[in-house]
Amino acid sequence: MIKVDNIYKRFGEDEVLKGISTTFERGKTNLIIGQSGSGKTVMLKCLVGLFQPEEGLIYFEDKAIQNMNDDEHRVLREDSGMLFQGGALFDSMNIEENVMFPLRMFSNKKRPEMLERVNEVLKRVDLENVNKKFPSEISGGMQKRVSIARAIVNKPKYLFCDEPNSGLDPRTAILIDNLIQEITRENNITTVVVTHDMNSVMEIGEKIVFLKNGKLVWQGNNQEIFKTDNKDVTDFVYSSDLFKKIRDIQIKED
Repeated sequence: MIKVDNIYKRFGEDEVLKGISTTFERGKTNLIIGQSGSGKTVMLKCLVGLFQPEEGLIYFEDKAIQNMNDDEHRVLREDSGMLFQGGALFDSMNIEENVMFPLRMFSNKKRPEMLERVNEVLKRVDLENVNKKFPSEISGGMQKRVSIARAIVNKPKYLFCDEPNSGLDPRTAILIDNLIQEITRENNITTVVVTHDMNSVMEIGEKIVFLKNGKLVWQGNNQEIFKTDNKDVTDFVYSSDLFKKIRDIQIKED
C-alpha cells in the first residue's frame, strides 16, 4: 500500500499539488485521472521519487519515503517497476537485453538465471521467441508488452504506469489494460496508473483518484464514477457522446 498524506508541490510561484491525501491499495489497479494540467504526472513523479513535495509525506507501507536512508531508497527502487508513456525501450538493444536490463542493474543473478527470468516474463505477456528481435522490428502493442515484461522482471511490489495506452488502437489498449490488471492481481502489486483514457477507467478502475487544478476532488471506483453527482467528475466523464449514452442506460436500469 502507498499512503499520500497532505502533499504540496510547487514550482516557483506555481502550486501544482494542493494538499492531496489518499491511499493506493495493494492488489488493485489504482488510477489517477483528470484533465491536462490537473497535476497527474507531477503526482506520479512524486510517488516515484523524481520530485520531492515541499509539504506532506508519502508512505510505502509504514515508512515515509522522505525519511528513508540510502539503503532503504535503494531497496525501494528495486521494489518498483515503471512503465513509461512511450515504452522507452532501448533501440540499440534487442528484446532480451531490454527486459534483462533491470536485472543487470539491481540483481546479482548470473546470466543463465537472468535469461530464465526474462523468458518467464516474456511468456507471461505472450511474447515467446522474440528475444533477438529489436524494438523497431515489432509492433507498438508488442513493444508495450515488452515494456510491461521489463517493468515486472524484478518482481516489484509497486508498479507505476504513465499513460500506458498512449498511441495504441482501442483493441490493443484494452488488451494492455487487462494485462496490467491481471499481473497486478496475480502478484499482489500496488499498481498506480496515470491515464486520461475513459476506457481504462471502465475496464480497470478499481480505485480512481480524480484531480482538478492540483486538488483531489473525488475518489471512488469504476462503478461509482458513473453515479456521482460531482460536477467536475461528470463534466470530465461525459465529455463524449459515448459516455453520455452509458449514463443514460445506467439511469434507466436504476
